[in-house]
Amino acid sequence: MNTAGPPPRVIAVVGPTAAGKSDLGVALAHHLGGEVVNADSMQLYRGMDIGTAKLTEEERQGVPHRLLDIWDVTETASVAEYQRLARAEIDRLLAEGRIPVLVGGSGLYIRGAIDALEFPGTDPAVRARLEAELAELGPGALHTRLAAADPEAARAILPSNGRRVVRALEVIEITGRPFTANLPGHEAVYDTLQIGVDVERPELDERIARRVDRMWEAGLVDEVRRLEGAGLRAGRTASRALGYQQVLAALAGEYGEDQARAETVRATKRFARRQDSWFRRDPRVHWLSGAADRRERLLPDALALVDRAVTA
Repeated sequence: MNTAGPPPRVIAVVGPTAAGKSDLGVALAHHLGGEVVNADSMQLYRGMDIGTAKLTEEERQGVPHRLLDIWDVTETASVAEYQRLARAEIDRLLAEGRIPVLVGGSGLYIRGAIDALEFPGTDPAVRARLEAELAELGPGALHTRLAAADPEAARAILPSNGRRVVRALEVIEITGRPFTANLPGHEAVYDTLQIGVDVERPELDERIARRVDRMWEAGLVDEVRRLEGAGLRAGRTASRALGYQQVLAALAGEYGEDQARAETVRATKRFARRQDSWFRRDPRVHWLSGAADRRERLLPDALALVDRAVTA
């Protein structure tokens, strides 16, 4: 590393859904001459635009966004593969003297990109058995088992996310340790400034409800219908995304569209709480208010953090 000046820096903008991470990430990258590297696991999928609140080209303000729209909806997400791709983008930008701005609320993806994490392999026999149990018993029963084996992992994983529950149970069985024990301490690979966007719960819940309403008005149901034709229902990861899962259930006649919308709001609020809990456990995150009455201060406050970090 060149010791003549400050070390290369990575900025990560983190926090719960609907807090305002995407807009802050664009503003920071625009101001600092950097690029945004997506760290939202569902924005990796092509065609999943409305339900993931993917920024439009206009909203990106000319700032390049990397690792968007790279997987088909039939592909199963892999944090290990994301780690490889994200580090390649980060290394490229650092080599060019530009600042990578990671933006997203997928906590394990953020840590995979910036921390010294090695992900355990898979055992096809164990995975197949657990997936058979998932199909027979449903995700709730396996989540209960996970809660007994690793309460912390169970708190971080939605009970409806069968794929992640299976993966956690698989790692526990393979390694003989809790899933969270395989996540080491906060040993960074890159010199990273993490900025958390904090919004009080009542305001965040209102934002989530309004966002879901906007998604429906923008055509989420039609988007899901199109993606269903492209294999969304068979995609292990994409089909479980918030909003998409609920609309798929409505299209299958399991309940009405109004209930699908209400279920999306409820599940998203619960997911936001889990995201917040995950990032709160990381002492390296510097929290800034993203409240509506502080919106004009968010970018200046974030730039002040950057300045302090560079000169520290």
